[in-house]
Amino acid sequence: MKLSELVAHIPGNLPAALAGCEVSGMTSDSRKVVPGSVFVCIAGTAADGHDYAASALEKGALAVVCEQDLGLSCQILVPDTHAAYSRMAANWYGNPSRRLRLIGVTGTKGKSTVSYLIKQILVAAGKKVGLIGTIQNEIGDKILPADKTTPDALELEALFAEMVKTGCEYCVMEVSSHALDQNRIGDAHYEAAVFTNLSHEHLDYHGTMEAYYQAKKKLFAVCDTAVVNMDDSWGQRLAGEISCPVLGFSMEGRGELNAFEVSHHVDAVDFRYAYRGVESRIHFGMPGNFSVKNALAAMGACLALGVCLNTIAGTLSVVAGARGRNEILPTGMDFTVISDYAHSPDAMENILSALKETVKGRLVALFGCGGDRDRTKRPLMGEAAAKWADYVYVTSDNPRTEDPEAIIAEILPGVEGHGTPYEVIVNRREAIFRAIDTALPGDTIVLCGKGHEDYQIIGHEKFHFDEREIVAEAVAARKAKEA
Repeated sequence: MKLSELVAHIPGNLPAALAGCEVSGMTSDSRKVVPGSVFVCIAGTAADGHDYAASALEKGALAVVCEQDLGLSCQILVPDTHAAYSRMAANWYGNPSRRLRLIGVTGTKGKSTVSYLIKQILVAAGKKVGLIGTIQNEIGDKILPADKTTPDALELEALFAEMVKTGCEYCVMEVSSHALDQNRIGDAHYEAAVFTNLSHEHLDYHGTMEAYYQAKKKLFAVCDTAVVNMDDSWGQRLAGEISCPVLGFSMEGRGELNAFEVSHHVDAVDFRYAYRGVESRIHFGMPGNFSVKNALAAMGACLALGVCLNTIAGTLSVVAGARGRNEILPTGMDFTVISDYAHSPDAMENILSALKETVKGRLVALFGCGGDRDRTKRPLMGEAAAKWADYVYVTSDNPRTEDPEAIIAEILPGVEGHGTPYEVIVNRREAIFRAIDTALPGDTIVLCGKGHEDYQIIGHEKFHFDEREIVAEAVAARKAKEA
């Protein structure tokens, strides 16, 4: 590919002498520069790529794309390197998103579950579908690991290209606020975009809820139909501010697609739905009101895509949940263990309040808070746990570079004062063993925060840590002790 083709449709001053040069690749990581490649200077939270332009040239970079005039003869000066990088990535792979029907899902909670459900419905409708998200990336039946909710622009375009190559017609993707703020999705256009909700999260990055909302809102400027949770105040505001058609969903009669007559069970929920004069009932195998809203969000997206309502409802009635999202882990004993990714105050309150209505014994919450992340939510998470659970284990999540005991110290003010009994066990594995060893008949233990993750980050290292394995070991140890 010639440099002129790589930077096509990017406002900038391409040096005439370089326009016809062949490009060997592109990157925003100076460590990955190879001779003949183009280096894009992006300012991140930890480092500024402009500081590495000289290093990139020493490694043989053909050109440097930058926002600041670096005084280089081979520089391409652009207004926004984030936008330029995304456009270049699309050019590099031949603009593959234009040959896919894209569905974007954004919001604080529910993105992974809703994306997963949409994919399952489309597959049931006979479509080949790709998925990009927090848990994993999928190209048809092929599973690929995921490091971010929404990948780096170059990786994203590579995934799009592979989907097109293997015959995918649709791509369902989680779209994070970070990706929208950093213009990682480029100029991709979405046939349908879903807004699940907005609550306290990522304020360490965005600063305010308003900035967080404005980042999310960007997705709805590049979609044909917005599928919006009308029971969320931010969703109501969004529906009134965007220009595209809105398909609202609600449990309070506010939408075009509504749920009512909800019956709760410890492992499922039953509800009736109504859409354009059609009413029916669904048994959905994930508990809680939030699961009803996730199901409605997936229904709305697929209706916007023209999928038959019978196919949608039939699939939701038999589909299993996404990994680490309200996932029941097998124990073979007289208590229940659930793994959930809940790592915000609102998410914890949602799952615990939903389960509180159905548990036969005690509701036991086990959780921690991530290090190097928003500290203001720590006591709020403690408060949510103590408010709804009958017993609480405060432990570690991914402490990263923070002292785990210092994190817990910031959680405890929220736990204390509710009268809810609790224990502090810093080692998460030991906490899980303790919770299972002391479980009583009918108890439900909710492991909050890790969900699909099979690792724990301590310091700068990532260690294998799969709660499914740990639960199995803890159950085996208890059975051996009781034998």
